[in-house]
Amino acid sequence: MSASERFDRYMEHLAAGLGHSDRHAGLRGYCTGLMLPGARKSIEPMAARLDPLHASARHQALHHFVSRAEWSDEQTLQRVAQWVLPKMDFTSGGFWIVDDTGFPKKGKHSVGVARQYCGVLGKQDNCQVAVSVSVATEQASLPVAWQLYLPKEWALDQARRTKAGVPADLAFATKTEIALGHLERLLGDGAPRHCVLADAGYGVDTAFRERLNALGLPYVVGITSAVVVWPPGVDPLPPKPYSGLGRPPVMPRRTRARQPMSVKALAGQVPAQAWQTISWREGTNQTLSSRFAALRVRHAGGNSGQARLKPQQWLLIEWPTGQDEPLKYYLSNLPEDTAINDLVAKAHMRWRIERDYQDLKQELGLDHYEGRGWRGFHHHGTLSIAAYGFLVSERLAAGCTSGVKKNFLVRQVPALPDDYIPRGSPARATPRG
Repeated sequence: MSASERFDRYMEHLAAGLGHSDRHAGLRGYCTGLMLPGARKSIEPMAARLDPLHASARHQALHHFVSRAEWSDEQTLQRVAQWVLPKMDFTSGGFWIVDDTGFPKKGKHSVGVARQYCGVLGKQDNCQVAVSVSVATEQASLPVAWQLYLPKEWALDQARRTKAGVPADLAFATKTEIALGHLERLLGDGAPRHCVLADAGYGVDTAFRERLNALGLPYVVGITSAVVVWPPGVDPLPPKPYSGLGRPPVMPRRTRARQPMSVKALAGQVPAQAWQTISWREGTNQTLSSRFAALRVRHAGGNSGQARLKPQQWLLIEWPTGQDEPLKYYLSNLPEDTAINDLVAKAHMRWRIERDYQDLKQELGLDHYEGRGWRGFHHHGTLSIAAYGFLVSERLAAGCTSGVKKNFLVRQVPALPDDYIPRGSPARATPRG
């Protein structure tokens, strides 16, 4: 069976979840447009590449399908996963990767746009941010849940919500709450309890880690250097004895000599023999390795000391040789007998989501949507992931574990007519004498 025939079967599989049959052509056209060569993957240039002789009509059809048609993003992503996951090898275990990605934007009318941290730019700027959960193995990964983060200023502005088509029942939720909602829904649908990976933007949230623990999910999450822990062998004093009045005391006690410390300060006290140089995978040009130490600690609940006594967990510290201070810190609830090599390998599996976003944006136009509404933003993201899902499945079938190969689909793309003018371009100017 050729790649083109497999693509046809894939489209039929996804189309079964769209409802009306008149949406099938929109699905096929949009996914094909995303995978065809071209620098821009917004609706107008895709329509021109798909059907240059009828670009205006195709533009209107694609625009209606992505921004107005009422089909389910969640169900479509489920069908993408049903196609791709059986081709992924979970014999060595799987992972849930929680992350978010930013889309720089001008103006203030695109849904969810606000001045906030944008990872693409590495600073605070005007942008949209979407939260995702991906399922990953050592060979491949795929986003299976995707939602725009709606800043509080948007969530509380009914006029803007109505204009952008934000669902009426959607309340404000933090990024960690959105991610937990995704995970709880996936588990409720019968998904396995894979190890959760996340960066420090999520890992510093104590409620996030405690909820993962309550859900029975192992995790390895990044934290910042300011997180405070009880070092190995040092525990707070038990709560004060109960006097019989009021609620029994639960707060651990500290003394001047018995204090927690930041993980950065603790890293400076780790003896030289505790550091190990560990490799975790083959990079493009060389084996990736660094220097690590792993300690059993208790999170101290911040500097206030008002938290209950936390269970012991792993603190993994990465401090490359020759650098003045540690590079990264991780907390993990993996079992006490977990080898440091396993901790390191799991902590560095997050690289897969970076590759996903790179391919989705550079090759499949994830960040090229030009509409302003909630439905269109999510439909475009879902279709970009759907196109990516087919390429991932083809890559796995071909035994390739890195890079997007867009030429799996060999299609003849008609050339644009010489007199074609993109919609919205200025009219031809009259030649000057």
